[in-house]
Amino acid sequence: MPLSLVRTADPTLPDEALACRIADGDTDALQVLMRRYNRTLFRTARSILHEDRDAEDAVQDAFYLAYRAMGTFRGEARLSTWLVRIVANEAKRRLRRRKRHSAVIVLNDSPHRTGESPEPSMDDEAPAAQHTEQPDAAIFRAQTRKLLESRIDALPAVYRTVFVLRAVDDMPVEDVAACLGIPAATVRSRFFRARGLLRTALMRDIGVGLEESFACAGARCDRIVAGVLARIESRAAR
Repeated sequence: MPLSLVRTADPTLPDEALACRIADGDTDALQVLMRRYNRTLFRTARSILHEDRDAEDAVQDAFYLAYRAMGTFRGEARLSTWLVRIVANEAKRRLRRRKRHSAVIVLNDSPHRTGESPEPSMDDEAPAAQHTEQPDAAIFRAQTRKLLESRIDALPAVYRTVFVLRAVDDMPVEDVAACLGIPAATVRSRFFRARGLLRTALMRDIGVGLEESFACAGARCDRIVAGVLARIESRAAR
């Protein structure tokens, strides 16, 4: 797919218009689309993979696949639903590969050998309003956010992605069902069960909104956008 001439895509364009431009090779339109849906796709991937770096990589791969396949998008489903399906499939593929790999790893091959430090956290996005808070309040918000994320991570896999899409990303039941390929009734029952498992934790010591969990803004969003564009440019240069 040839790259387009340099042009600026209007960030207010609807998804359908962006899809048409991307199908023509408009990478500016692709950037608008990525920044519009990076957070949703990152949260979806992370709910499956449990690791920030793997989730970022899955989102990059998903957007690259979407870019190459955009000409086949016919609008039978919403573009956001189509993208979530792609990233969910990519995340599941990575999870299967990880499980196959872990099955053959020597048992004493510890991921953190003596003298090595754990890999640094990729969580480099602070809440946008944090600079206006008092230090104690900012610390409390950060700790609460981490607590919330850890308890969502602890949900059984069958409930976790449904909960993240419904509660964290505020996606309608029908859209979650379409994204995951399950009946709407199943989405409702899994969400109800997940909410029950989390109710005690969510009602105690929560000082940060769900919308701030698993942030995908700032440097993380930039990394995903830059990674996809680099792959496109590399392919075009061949």
